[in-house]
Amino acid sequence: MRHNKNGFRHESLHDAKSIQNILKAIQQGLSKGKLTFEDEDGALDMRPAGLLHLKVSASQEEASSRVNIRISWQDDKPKARKKNIRVRSE
Repeated sequence: MRHNKNGFRHESLHDAKSIQNILKAIQQGLSKGKLTFEDEDGALDMRPAGLLHLKVSASQEEASSRVNIRISWQDDKPKARKKNIRVRSE
C-alpha cells in the first residue's frame, strides 16, 4: 500500500475468487479505456490506449509458485508546440 505522486502499490492476501474479480475489473477497465486503482491510502487513474505491451511469466520452485502479468503502454502526451527562433548578429 505504497503510493507516490504517479504510482500505486497494494499487497494483500486473497482467495482465488477475489483475485478473479480483480482481474475482471482490470479487463473491464481495459475495454473502457480507464483503470482506477484505489485503497484506503489513495487512488491512481490510468487511461490505456493504443497498442499495449503484455508480458506473462510463470515459475515454480519447490513449494512456491508465481504468475506475473505486466501490461504497459506509452501515454500520448501533448507534443510541445513548435516555436520559431530568431537569432541576430549585428
